[in-house]
Amino acid sequence: MLQSRLFGTTLRETPSEAEAISHQLMLRAGLIRQLAAGIYTYLPLGRRVLRKVESIVREEMEAAGAQEVLMPALQPGDLWKESGRYEVYGPELMRLQDRHEREFVLGPTHEEVVTKLVREEINTYRRLPVILYQIQTKFRDERRPRFGLLRGREFLMKDAYSFDSDWDSLDRSYRRMFEAYKRIFQRCGIAFRAVEADAGSIGGEGGTHEFMALADIGEDTVVVCTHCDYAANLEKAEAIADVKEKAQPSQIQAEKFHTPELKTIEQLAEALDIPPSQLMKTLIYLADGELVAVVVRGDHEVNELKVMNALSAAEIELAGADAVHAALGHSIGSIGPIGLPFKLLVDYGAASMPDGIAGANEDDFHLRHVQPGRDFPLEHVGDYRNVLEGEGCPRCEEGKLKFHRGIELGHVFKLGTKYSEKLSANYLDACGKSQPFIMGCYGIGISRILSAVIEQHHDEGSILWPMSIAPYQVHIVPVSMKDEEQLMLARGLYDSLTKQGVEVLLDDRDERPGIKFKDSDLMGIPLRLIVGKHAGQGQVEYVVRSRHEKLVVSQSQAEARILSDLREIEE
Repeated sequence: MLQSRLFGTTLRETPSEAEAISHQLMLRAGLIRQLAAGIYTYLPLGRRVLRKVESIVREEMEAAGAQEVLMPALQPGDLWKESGRYEVYGPELMRLQDRHEREFVLGPTHEEVVTKLVREEINTYRRLPVILYQIQTKFRDERRPRFGLLRGREFLMKDAYSFDSDWDSLDRSYRRMFEAYKRIFQRCGIAFRAVEADAGSIGGEGGTHEFMALADIGEDTVVVCTHCDYAANLEKAEAIADVKEKAQPSQIQAEKFHTPELKTIEQLAEALDIPPSQLMKTLIYLADGELVAVVVRGDHEVNELKVMNALSAAEIELAGADAVHAALGHSIGSIGPIGLPFKLLVDYGAASMPDGIAGANEDDFHLRHVQPGRDFPLEHVGDYRNVLEGEGCPRCEEGKLKFHRGIELGHVFKLGTKYSEKLSANYLDACGKSQPFIMGCYGIGISRILSAVIEQHHDEGSILWPMSIAPYQVHIVPVSMKDEEQLMLARGLYDSLTKQGVEVLLDDRDERPGIKFKDSDLMGIPLRLIVGKHAGQGQVEYVVRSRHEKLVVSQSQAEARILSDLREIEE
C-alpha cells in the first residue's frame, strides 16, 4: 500500500475527549473516528487490525469444532419476553418499534435467537453436540460510554453457543472453548488471566470464567493468589471463612453510650481511637422490594452481588434514609444488628468477633460489648464481603491475595437449561424422551481487543503492534522522495517484499523526515526500513520497533530477516 493513497490522517494533538491511552493513540494514528458517543467508524488501518483479530478468532473457533452462522441483529421483543429477559435486562437493552408498533430489540447478545434456531433444526441426540458462533455488531445503551472501544454502545463481538445432551458433554464443550480462548489471546499478544466470575444478566446453572487483560485502565479488579493459580473477579473472590474458636461469652452486657454527630465508621473509629475492625457495620438493603440487613466488620465492604445471590434476588440496592426511618424510626447513622424486624445476614468476619461496637438503633447512640449470637441471631452466616488485598488465599495456605486492574475481553458460561426450558427447546434422547438442551455460551469482545493490546503495547506517544495483528508488517520510510537512489531502493524493496506476500506500507509522501517518522511511530508497524544516507551502498536501517533495535543491513539481508521473522510468528 502506498501511504499517499491511504485514507485517514494522523493527528498532532490528543483529542480532549480521549482519556485512555488506547483511545488517544487510535484517534491520533488514524484507526478510528467517532460518529457519536460510543459509536465509531473504523478507518482502513483500524479495519485491517480488526480483520486480523477476526481471522485469529475464526481459526481457533473452527479448530475447536464450532461452525459459523450469522444471526439478525434486530430481534423480536416477544422472544425476549418468552425468555423473561425483556424487562429484567435493564436500560442497556435498546428497544424500538416498527411501523406496525411491534416491539423489537437491537441484540446485545443472542441466547434467545440461537435457542429458537436450534429448537427448529435439531430434534435428536444423534445431532449433538453442536457449537455455533458468529462475529457480529452488538448494541448496548451504555449510560456513560468511555475509553473509546472499551465501553461503547456499538461494538463487534464473537458469540458462540454450545448445545449438548448432558452435563459431561457440556463440560467438554466448555473446556474446548476455554482452551480456544487462551490460544486466541496468546496469539493476539495479550497478557491475561482467566478468573472465576459471576454470570450476571446472562445467567446459568454452572461455572463461568472471565478472561481479563491486565491493564491499569481496566474497570474490573482482578484478585490473584501469589502462590497458586487461584484468580477471580473481585465481585466473585471468596473470603476465607474466618470462624475462630469462640471465646467464652462475656459477662459484660451491651451498654449504650452517647455518640453525637458520629455517623460513619471512620468518624466513630477516630473519636474512640480504635481500629475499624473492632466495629460492626450494619447496612440496610432493598432486595426485590423487601428490607434486609447485612452486618460486616467495620473494615470490610459489603459485596452486593454475594448478598443478591444469597437471597436469590433479581435486584438489590441500599435503602434510602426515608425507608430506613419509616421502618426503624431512626437515622442510618445509628443502625445496629440488635432487634431488627427483618432478615439479618451476618458475614463470617462479623460473626467471629468476640464482641464489638455497633449502632444502638437510636439516634446519636451506639452499644459497647455487642456479642454475635448472644445479642443478635446468627441464622444466616456467610461470605457477604469483598476480600482485602493481602489476606489469605481461599484455595491454598501459603498464598496471599493480590489485586490487579483488568479489562474484560471474554466470558464463558455454563448456561444449563436456563434458556432451553423457557423457550421449549428440546430433543429426543436415546429412549425417545423429550429433554431440554444443555447449553453454554462464550463471548469475546473483538473490538475491545484493539484497545487492550494498545494499553499493553505502547511507548510514549506510539503504538507497538504485535506482528500477528499489525495493520502492516513492514513500513518502508524513504527519508527523501527527491533522492533518486533512495526512491529506487525503496520501490525495489516494496515490490520484492509484496511479491513474497509481505504486507508493506510505503511512505511515498513528499514530507519532511520528522513528520514521516512521527507518523510511523503512531501507526506502530512492527518492522521499519529507513531508506536514507546508506542508500548509495544499497543498505537500509532495519528497525524492530518493540525492541528499539536499529542496524544497517543490505537489501537482501533486510528481506531475509523479514521473512525469517514472519516464519517464526507463523510457527
